[in-house]
Amino acid sequence: MKKLLAIDGGGIRGIIPALVLAEIEGRTNRHIASLFDLVAGTSTGGLIALALSRDNGHGSPQYSASDLVELYEKRGREIFSRSFWQGVSSVGGISDEKYSHKPLEAILKDYLDDEPLGAALTKVLISSYEIQLRQPFFFKSWRPETRSILMRQVARATSAAPTYFEPALVAVEGSTLALVDGGVYVNNPAMSAYAEARRLFPEEDALVIVSLGTGELTRPISYNEAKDWGLMQWAIPMLNLVFDGVSDAVDYQLRQILGDKFFRFQTRLDTANDDLDDASSANLLALKKEAELTIKTQQADIAAVCELLLEQT
Repeated sequence: MKKLLAIDGGGIRGIIPALVLAEIEGRTNRHIASLFDLVAGTSTGGLIALALSRDNGHGSPQYSASDLVELYEKRGREIFSRSFWQGVSSVGGISDEKYSHKPLEAILKDYLDDEPLGAALTKVLISSYEIQLRQPFFFKSWRPETRSILMRQVARATSAAPTYFEPALVAVEGSTLALVDGGVYVNNPAMSAYAEARRLFPEEDALVIVSLGTGELTRPISYNEAKDWGLMQWAIPMLNLVFDGVSDAVDYQLRQILGDKFFRFQTRLDTANDDLDDASSANLLALKKEAELTIKTQQADIAAVCELLLEQT
């Protein structure tokens, strides 16, 4: 049996899957990289996947899931910070990206340093989108063409959400790719993980997938509010709607394929702000409460997952 982990994108809302993973690590007394044969991530989920699979130089993970909860709590506001002039020049993200990429890159350097993707402790699959060729691009830790790329470069590429950060330029086999957040087409990477697993493990019939969401959007868009919107007003809401809709479709498809071997952990954002960049203390607290509610209401699923993960590992 092969075990796959897939983590959605969602900006600061990545604290939700980080807390679920911390619960799994606590119950199993094992690091995530030792529990899963393949870890896939998009955007903030990609950052989590990379950090949890980073080698500390002694064959063990550099970080626990609890360390990543701390990352969101203590450094989330740095990632989504901008100077006065950045706000003026971008007109709030209308004429230019909303945030400078420099704080994000500094944090990625702190956490991932110069570790190559190929040094990951388990197989890692990270999504992005090449805007010049207009096609998906996947970073795969086991593939020769991408294994030498630095983890922090991969994290920067998968986190380059349109309107929030400028695209990332990454050299791959002599070509320079212009990459943006993989969430524009695969915010929930669980189906991509499934497809790769079928190729990587062709003789393996039994697959288990644990899919972690970053919260369902519940904020309504009223007809009266939206009926006169133009391109500028629709930009961010449309991005969020696309991300959420794609995730729901993947959830449905994999439930039909895998049945009770597919576990989806997701919460409704009834009290927390669904904005990707709301790293305020109040919203982080609300997101943590949503995660705790998910853990409480899906106790049986978490217990079943932990039991399966400890089989033959």
